Amino acid sequence: MNGVVFWLLIVLATVVSLGTAWTLGANSNSPPFAPAIGANAISTMKAAFAIGILAALGALTQGGSISETVGSGLVDGVAITSLAATVGLLTATGFMAFGIYSGYPVPAAFATTGAMIGVGLSLGGSPAMTTYRQIATFWVLVPPVSGGLAYATATLLRHDDVPETLSIPFLAALVGAIVANVRLSILPSPTGAERGSLAGLASGVVSTPTVAGVDAATIIATLVAAAVSFRLIRRRTVASVDRGIKTFLIVLGSIVAFSSGGSQVGLATGPLENLYGVELGLPSIVLLALGAVGILGGAWMGSPRLLQATSREYAQLGVRRSIAALVPGFIIAQAAILLGIPISFNNIILSGIIGGGLAGGSAGVSRSKIATTLVFWVLTLAGSIAIGYGIYRLAAPILAQ
Repeated sequence: MNGVVFWLLIVLATVVSLGTAWTLGANSNSPPFAPAIGANAISTMKAAFAIGILAALGALTQGGSISETVGSGLVDGVAITSLAATVGLLTATGFMAFGIYSGYPVPAAFATTGAMIGVGLSLGGSPAMTTYRQIATFWVLVPPVSGGLAYATATLLRHDDVPETLSIPFLAALVGAIVANVRLSILPSPTGAERGSLAGLASGVVSTPTVAGVDAATIIATLVAAAVSFRLIRRRTVASVDRGIKTFLIVLGSIVAFSSGGSQVGLATGPLENLYGVELGLPSIVLLALGAVGILGGAWMGSPRLLQATSREYAQLGVRRSIAALVPGFIIAQAAILLGIPISFNNIILSGIIGGGLAGGSAGVSRSKIATTLVFWVLTLAGSIAIGYGIYRLAAPILAQ
């Protein structure tokens, strides 16, 4: 491959990556604020602005682990070339475009993962079976775990013996405790890990004994974060239950939007990991910044229309069922980021909506729709592997001449 073709492929791959990030910003990062808009807690334009900023920050500070998995962890023995990255991105983007225009549920994570496996195998690599088992296990567990957590949350919020002046602050305390332990690339880690957390910083400031292998200072910092979160939402809820719920919806939406950026950007930047990091010698932050810009643009330009549509759906669900769907979404997204596993954020939210609906006696989603969704998940994964493999096989000899 001559130099001109190499640089043309770099430009093409970069443009497609930006386009993919734009699509993710417009679609996958919108659900977190839809309940708050449906409850009239925030306007559509303010929500779109906040989504762009928060999702871009999440992409910059949390997107590295999934980006590395997509770029180098799916196939062993080979490095993804510029041509392979381009083919993989175009294949995944084609599947996502089909889903957007046809209305069929095509998950971005399945399309990107399958496409990168296909081009990697076509390069002559061997299957990374350990990684596949981890990803498959996580994907299989997402619906029951997300649905189960949503069911438990919705049941708590519907329980007559637990007033909302306690249940809502309790959920806020749970979210606050998790936020304190979220791993961020911009924070140092006292344990020597690549990423630290807000609670982990406490162990670097104060020397304390360990409890069950965890520094006591980290535990104390986590409890403090939970207590502060509980107190703030409790005060708002006691003054007005409606105001307290709306405040929690905005805070929860902000945190989930941040998490969605961190969990989704790797689907756009992962295929370029070897291209930018090895062949061009650029630091990983450059690639994440590229994805963050795409997500920011998609959120600002593309999400308002989708937010208006989805907010009406969430308004029909009700604020409590919406909260029940978003809390597990946040927890599972952070687990995926920690493990470096590509996920489809919309699939998590859908499972949460079904679980929350079951707490009220009806899932709100027909069995036929669930079956259709599962079929398209499998078809997307298998089809993207086959198409990615086939297109690279066809393109490589032509461009090698």
